Amino acid sequence: MEMRPGALTGRRALHFFLLMDCSGSMAADGKMQALNTAVREMLPHLESVSAQNPHAQLLVRAIAFSTGARWHVTEPTEPGELRWQDLSAGGYTDLGAALRLLAPELNVPPMPRRALPPAILLVSDGLSTDDGDAGLEALLATPWGAQAVRTSVAIGRDADLDGLRRFMSADGEPLSASNPEELVRCLRWASVHAGLAASTAASGSVPVPAHPEPSSELIW
Repeated sequence: MEMRPGALTGRRALHFFLLMDCSGSMAADGKMQALNTAVREMLPHLESVSAQNPHAQLLVRAIAFSTGARWHVTEPTEPGELRWQDLSAGGYTDLGAALRLLAPELNVPPMPRRALPPAILLVSDGLSTDDGDAGLEALLATPWGAQAVRTSVAIGRDADLDGLRRFMSADGEPLSASNPEELVRCLRWASVHAGLAASTAASGSVPVPAHPEPSSELIW
């Protein structure tokens, strides 16, 4: 898609937040390695979505959570400039801590008033070991948290589907990944969905892409 002259000057920031489960269970069956690979393969798709969108400039940040939570990508970074550093697995699944860490960033400021509704992608393979619901309440109490496009990916058969459903901003089922190839497809879908959601907010209705087809190969 060729962008008209001057279009970039009118683009609004779309903050894309990744919430990545790094608990000990992610060390099993190559899940952590697969997640790192999937994020790396998603970034060029995000870069393409951003480059082709005359309304939105995508900026990526990431939180890793296990026993507690920390910023893994602290500064809002364009996808093409982000060099992903591998996450490692170990500890508990403190999702509530991750949501509470993110919540203050969804106030105005530090979020700009003119930003598009942010996208938040949660990826997890288990049950929150702290108060995930309280963390979600804190997130939804912020101006941009309530308006965010919230998507979730369940890794394997032990993921907390009910908790992932509650996190989502729309009715429906979390995306489900049972092997590395499905995880890559899920994260690619999330990147396209974020761009389309931004276009919807900026210029009207845009169709949502179909969910990735499930695979018959079960590893997780």
